[in-house]
Amino acid sequence: MTVYFIGAGPGDPELITVKGQRLIHNCPVILYAGSLVPEAVLQGHCAEQVVNTAELHLDEIIELLRQAHERGQDVARVHSGDPSLYGAIGEQIRELRTLGIPFEIIPGVTATAACAALLESELTLPGIAQTVILTRYGTTSPMPEGEQLHDLARHRATLAIHLGVRHLPAIICELLPHYGADCPIAVIHRASWPDQDWVLGTLADIEAKVATKDFRRTALILVGHVLNPGAFAESALYDAAHRHLYRPGCG
Repeated sequence: MTVYFIGAGPGDPELITVKGQRLIHNCPVILYAGSLVPEAVLQGHCAEQVVNTAELHLDEIIELLRQAHERGQDVARVHSGDPSLYGAIGEQIRELRTLGIPFEIIPGVTATAACAALLESELTLPGIAQTVILTRYGTTSPMPEGEQLHDLARHRATLAIHLGVRHLPAIICELLPHYGADCPIAVIHRASWPDQDWVLGTLADIEAKVATKDFRRTALILVGHVLNPGAFAESALYDAAHRHLYRPGCG
């Protein structure tokens, strides 16, 4: 018996890996985070037990996994996006290790990747940004020392900020000294879902633009000059003069 932590992707049922979909179809027990995973992801399953864990606490979830283990049944534990990012799987894994229950993690498409695709953007461009920082805006749960937003902003990397749309004014204040008022910023609501929506602006005007929407949760904030790059250097990868393993005679 194995517990499979499956990344279901950002919302579109087709943005799940083949392996993740196969396991959902074949596992006799499915526990899914219904607050963020659409039921369409589960279509085609033949499970004997399907539980939406949105209203369950950790002990209740672990008890369901323990019971499945005693029955010798594999479990598809379905999380949104990629389970290694804000998936709260660490605490579940700790309990499973204590109980001696085997598990496996199946990666998934991240919300950041879905947002970049929606905006038709590359998040790493030569001469503009070669680093992407995925973070969240800390309020009720404090951020570790050195990971406050103003610390990360000093790098001027592309930022993907989770759980921050309700604190957009404070976020803008922390970013302005490092990115400048003309820096592009996008707020994307439920990327890849049928009701997806987004706003693209600058640090100077994004707050007013977002105010016309009703983005209260499940929104991601992307910040960086890659969103409106203008002129940027071409990569060496496709440079006709660049030699590499697959083009040794070039140049």
